[in-house]
Amino acid sequence: MFGWPFFVPASASVTSHSRAGVSIMTATIERRRAAMELAVFGGLALVLRIAFDPLFWRYAGPVSLVATLAYLTIYLRRRGEGWSAFGLIPLVGAKAKLMILPKALLVFGFFAAAVAGILFAADVLGWAFMKEIPQGVDDRWGDVRGNLPMLILWLGIVWTAAAFGEEMFFRGFLIGRTQALCSGLPLASVWAVLVPALLFGLGHAYYQGLRGFITTAAIGIAFGTAYLVLKRNLWPIVLVHGIVDTINFVTLYHGAER
Repeated sequence: MFGWPFFVPASASVTSHSRAGVSIMTATIERRRAAMELAVFGGLALVLRIAFDPLFWRYAGPVSLVATLAYLTIYLRRRGEGWSAFGLIPLVGAKAKLMILPKALLVFGFFAAAVAGILFAADVLGWAFMKEIPQGVDDRWGDVRGNLPMLILWLGIVWTAAAFGEEMFFRGFLIGRTQALCSGLPLASVWAVLVPALLFGLGHAYYQGLRGFITTAAIGIAFGTAYLVLKRNLWPIVLVHGIVDTINFVTLYHGAER
């Protein structure tokens, strides 16, 4: 009676080892694919931004991101995939649509906690630069003040390249592929949130400086955490991102940002 578990048929043992081998091979292929996609599309976004910068530096970021997403969409479709796998899930029925609002409140809670944490840390550490608006911000958006056509233009960019584009790329795509790359490693989900958040911060540092890098990286961590908590549902994060940026631009339009 004590010996029966040790008498495993040879065929069963071979099958078990074969399945384990296939599983390891599949995981390895997935990690290599993730590394390739991160390098190719991350590099593409960077190269396009640098290329567009001398032509129209104010819009180089949004245009390069939209172009990268266009190429990425074509690539995903050729692989039989879509953006639903990265967070733009179908909202079937009235209940699914209505649930976006309470989920958005949760996302806003993460966002508010990140911003409050950064402001508190800046006070404690004496970071005076965190209270100063970088010159690059005024150079890029200063003409929005009192200028309705420019406000409308930037609100259009907010709800396309920023709310949708940045969330699709930095949260949906980069978190998903970083998590696949780190699969099997300790704290894989932590790295999956942290690495894209740092890249998100770097993507804003070229005109917002160190203050912009710290603030947007913290917001990236908040949004990335919310993305995983909400089981990879991007819609509430897109909504919060768009509303926050809209408030910022309307405030700037009225000259009340200072």
